Amino acid sequence: MDYGHPLRFGTFLTPASDDPGAPVELAALSEELAFDLVTFQDHPYQPRFLDTWTLLSYVAARTERIHLAANVLNVPLRPAPVLARAAANLDLLSGGRVELGLGAGAAPYRDAARAMGAEPLTPAEAVDALEEAIEVIRGLWAGADRSPLRYSGDHYRLDGAERGPAPAHTVPIWIGALRPRMLRLIGRAGDGWLPTLRFLPPGGLADGNAIIDSAAEEAGRDPREIRRLLNIDPFDGPGDQWAARLLPLAVDHGVGTFILMSDDPATMTRFAREVVPALREAVDAERSARGVRTGTVPSLFVRERRHRGIDYDAVPASLKDLAVEPGDAAYASVRSNYLRGGSPGLVLRPRTPAEVADALAYARTQPVKLSIRSGGHGISGRSTNHGGIIIDVGALNAVEVLDKDTRRVRIGPGARWRDVAAALAPHGWALTSGDYGGVGVGGLATAGGIGWLVREHGLTLDHLRAAELVLADGSHVRASETENPDLFWAVRGAGANFGIVTSFEFEVDEVGDVAFGQFVFDASDTAGFLRRWGAAMEAAPRDTTTSVIMGAPRPGMPPIAQVMGVVDSDDPETVVQRLKPIAETAPLLDYSIEIKPYAAVMDAPPSTHEAQGEPVTRAGLADHLTPELAEAAAALVRGGQVYFFQIRSMGGASADVPADATAFAGRSANFQMSAFGANRQRLNRAWEALSPHLSGTYLNFETDTRPERLLEAWPPETLRRLRELKRRYDPDNVFRDNFNIRPGDGD
Repeated sequence: MDYGHPLRFGTFLTPASDDPGAPVELAALSEELAFDLVTFQDHPYQPRFLDTWTLLSYVAARTERIHLAANVLNVPLRPAPVLARAAANLDLLSGGRVELGLGAGAAPYRDAARAMGAEPLTPAEAVDALEEAIEVIRGLWAGADRSPLRYSGDHYRLDGAERGPAPAHTVPIWIGALRPRMLRLIGRAGDGWLPTLRFLPPGGLADGNAIIDSAAEEAGRDPREIRRLLNIDPFDGPGDQWAARLLPLAVDHGVGTFILMSDDPATMTRFAREVVPALREAVDAERSARGVRTGTVPSLFVRERRHRGIDYDAVPASLKDLAVEPGDAAYASVRSNYLRGGSPGLVLRPRTPAEVADALAYARTQPVKLSIRSGGHGISGRSTNHGGIIIDVGALNAVEVLDKDTRRVRIGPGARWRDVAAALAPHGWALTSGDYGGVGVGGLATAGGIGWLVREHGLTLDHLRAAELVLADGSHVRASETENPDLFWAVRGAGANFGIVTSFEFEVDEVGDVAFGQFVFDASDTAGFLRRWGAAMEAAPRDTTTSVIMGAPRPGMPPIAQVMGVVDSDDPETVVQRLKPIAETAPLLDYSIEIKPYAAVMDAPPSTHEAQGEPVTRAGLADHLTPELAEAAAALVRGGQVYFFQIRSMGGASADVPADATAFAGRSANFQMSAFGANRQRLNRAWEALSPHLSGTYLNFETDTRPERLLEAWPPETLRRLRELKRRYDPDNVFRDNFNIRPGDGD
């Protein structure tokens, strides 16, 4: 029986404590020799061995690629809840390289337990305990399930344990076993069978596979879900003879992973250089002759959670390894974004522009919604969906200096602005961006980019000099003032409608230390405060940018306003001069001013996006904070329909660019405002009082996708031109899960 599993190779090392560095060096050698896996014995009751879990953690830090496992863990001495969290944490820290080999405790363990005065489990009890342990481990790993874990068994009882963290990848659970009861457990619940060849009786592989396969089918599983691993002893003959001996184990007995039991570097080297390539070639030839297809079958757990309408088997090979389905461990970390809870059917995570094209070509064949994600922070929430496909370009996150003299840099769409700021800081540079470092580059740079340097250095997209995109038809193009200039015009303000940007080229600015100020005001006179703040900002030099944040008033307390801002100067006198008019706009309750690098201002702590709700926001642009607009905004805050209201200052350099130079059309605006509410209809009604005083909208903060929003975002002539370009570059309207510009003229 050949299950068609891709061949993998590993080492089985002795964790001897007399020379603790030796197994670590052998593990590093295993990686150097391109083994896929390194494993260690687990005998926590023997002082002559290092603790295996501690050793695995140390080896994880010393290696970069190779996967790690115990061979196998003694579960009776490692309680399942503790083991689940330890494995998940090590998997996260190692970048998804942990595999879990489990055993019920062999005879030496039982003897050791008796010697220490403990009563070990009987073999039957040990199997039952192991099955419960597997259920507990998987239950705690189910981070996408937000309910507490309750489990009542004979050996484990959990009364509302918090789940998580989920591991970085779906950690397989392999079981080391020989007896029929354990083999049936593997068929019901295991991801792999891990015996040792020398301990198998004649015909043991065939008999064991038959028991496992029968139990798997009874449980509704496909036997091909279960990987067959085998610990093997060294062989003294030539490498090709060794490979010939192993070939029947692969093609007749389904062994897909061979683990070499040796601590001898020479033997490891010979196996890696002679046996592995010879065996791969022989298995490929035999499978080709027999018509056996190489591949893996997802588990029943994963298959049961798949969404209708998506052909999961058709996912391109280039994307399979990192694709995330609802049943995968990583799903909890990719399903949602900053504000919107999602339940996508599939998340594709390309690593190169070519893989982006593969992802897009595949997604076009699926009759479900398509969302594009760079950082997943976007307030609009459109980088996730329900039942659709997400193309997540977070792995395209490099920041590269192209030309120091012209300050030209290339930045991937998946980079976060904190990383961009940190990479540019050693050169004394910065790129105007949003006001929060956790935002991804792609969504912001194609829509605008209003942040702490906007009044002095303009919008983020004003610094764009070229972009590389994958278009709807899968072609790769470069857009700049001289290459596809019409597309370059559209990308700067309406990019989400035209393609997936795979890299940006920006011309950045020289920026040193800046002053970051925070003020808290008594805003009882809310309208008056907003008028005075608006006037102060319009009169302020361009090196000063601030924003106002307010929330619904609390009972018995005066309305509070927070103002944050940046002055692009490290001179204290200049900073005080710039911020003094701001501090005088209302009774000042508290303040702080720090001079620090711009990178420190943008240094937002890394965080996961695990939203559960549905964002409800409205956004707008205003040329001036007129008395009428200030009063309408004050009424909006007082009315209790919003829990977060923000006004960002703009103008300055962003107004220097002609209105028709880019697709971004809000050049006359000195202010951008947004409101967050809990109820869409009530927020829309409350927002209507502001609408007559607005000059446009900023789509990145807008969740209302009604067609009239397009007319607010783009003037008629700009919108007409965008529709013509949409017809040329995306005639089938592939990129429509946004503020959709439909191809051609008309509505």
